[in-house]
Amino acid sequence: MSDDRLVTPEFSQDDSAAEHALRPKTLDDFIGQHRVRDQIDVLLSAARSRGSAADHILLSGPPGLGKTTLALILASEMQTPIRITSGPAITHAGDLAAILSSLVEGEILFLDEIHRLPRPAEELLYLAMEDFRVDVVVGKGPGATAIPLQLPRFTLVGATTRAGLLPSPLRDRFGFTAHLDFYESSELAEVIRRSAALLQLTIEEEAVLEVAGRSRGTPRIANRLLRRVRDYAQVRSSGGASAKAANALTHSDAMAALEMYEVDEKGLDRLDRSVLTALIERFNGGPVGLSTLAIAVGEETETVEAVAEPFLVRNGFMARTPRGRIATELGWRHLGRTPPAGVATLFDTPAPNA
Repeated sequence: MSDDRLVTPEFSQDDSAAEHALRPKTLDDFIGQHRVRDQIDVLLSAARSRGSAADHILLSGPPGLGKTTLALILASEMQTPIRITSGPAITHAGDLAAILSSLVEGEILFLDEIHRLPRPAEELLYLAMEDFRVDVVVGKGPGATAIPLQLPRFTLVGATTRAGLLPSPLRDRFGFTAHLDFYESSELAEVIRRSAALLQLTIEEEAVLEVAGRSRGTPRIANRLLRRVRDYAQVRSSGGASAKAANALTHSDAMAALEMYEVDEKGLDRLDRSVLTALIERFNGGPVGLSTLAIAVGEETETVEAVAEPFLVRNGFMARTPRGRIATELGWRHLGRTPPAGVATLFDTPAPNA
């Protein structure tokens, strides 16, 4: 279900070429995350002045906020090559040893989803990060010997959406840890304007704000929605398929396209609204167990818990309690319903980027 959702922050095949074209190439072009950007700028400037590799960097935060983009920018700013892999791609320690032993001086190793690294590879990484050395085991059984292999000084850039799953020994070996936060609507509007310019589109300011407000605080979603509005303008706009219609996006185009793709004014899509509607209409706002709620909407429990629930809880439409899931007053009112007395009001005010 999550793979075909327009508002999923996860990377999809449709994003591949588009994200490559829209990604900023320098820190100056990177929008938002001002605190992290300034900290990284100081770190890289200091490393360049010393003529050495930068400290190991851990980037954490929800998907779609720019962790991979920042890693690519680090390589560009340091004028050094970058090797890209991920935790799930490394199945045993030998895979990681082969990658580490082929690095060149100053190279950046970007390890995405580092929290999914196998334990043997993780332990190998400890020595590589600290002493720039790996021990290659030759032979088996009692006759096996460990041959130390010196590595060039490199920079490990790890990315994770679940920093809490990283063991302390690994987390402590990073010289700098940056947490990326969800974007404000004003920052997403800036992202959309930049992307529209790169796509050679003209877009009305009202359309920019409309797309930004439905992007769930995530640049990846903002760019994806912008592309869908462009598609709609090209095919369904009153101007037909003319170049003018394809390249000029109006507020009415944005409204019609997002309505067609079932993304409402708060960024909720069909699945989100199905969960919220079932919770309110069938269970009177809860509390209700997760498995029961999943059956009511015809989805797997994991889909509801991992795909819909985080956004609904973060933005105050529903809450998790020891007795089960409940709809908040904001959730009732979003569906145009009057909440009964005693409904939770803890999350009545939506979080920024709602």
